[in-house]
Amino acid sequence: MAEKDLMKATFAGGCFWCMVSPFEEQPGIHGVVSGYTGGHKDNPTYEEVCTNTTGHLEAVQITYDPNVFSYERLLGLFWAQIDPTDPGGQFHDRGESYQTAIFYHDEEQRQLAEKSKIALENSGRFSKPIVTEIREASTFYPAEEYHQQYYRKNPLHYKMYRKGSGREDFINKNWSEKL
Repeated sequence: MAEKDLMKATFAGGCFWCMVSPFEEQPGIHGVVSGYTGGHKDNPTYEEVCTNTTGHLEAVQITYDPNVFSYERLLGLFWAQIDPTDPGGQFHDRGESYQTAIFYHDEEQRQLAEKSKIALENSGRFSKPIVTEIREASTFYPAEEYHQQYYRKNPLHYKMYRKGSGREDFINKNWSEKL
């Protein structure tokens, strides 16, 4: 497939370690990069982003073939990885850098993101409001190499983190049986 036919999707879902494998394992996904976006500092480091002073969110940028895996399906998978009602971060990770957001790359993505958010709000799945922001994509900075595909490089630590953070139990309780 020609590079020009691939598209980008960018999602902030709390810790980026936990946002790679659900997407990477899907057909039509050509790459998932962990990184930082939405802030005001050029080339931030992990340590800087964690201070919650750069404005960046931890995010993943997905390169995908829309003919194999649609943006709508990406949105559905994104929602099923997060607690969209938590304005203060995700699970035990707190602060601005762990907030959730959908970063749209064009008008069609914006419209589809808005539509999916409204559908989730109207679904009755959650009693609290959906607080995940929908924002225009800005510069995406890849995270340091040790963060890339963390779940493969450190599988035991990754599994313990995912379970210990509360993410896995939340997903199982709120998403798995309803997907």
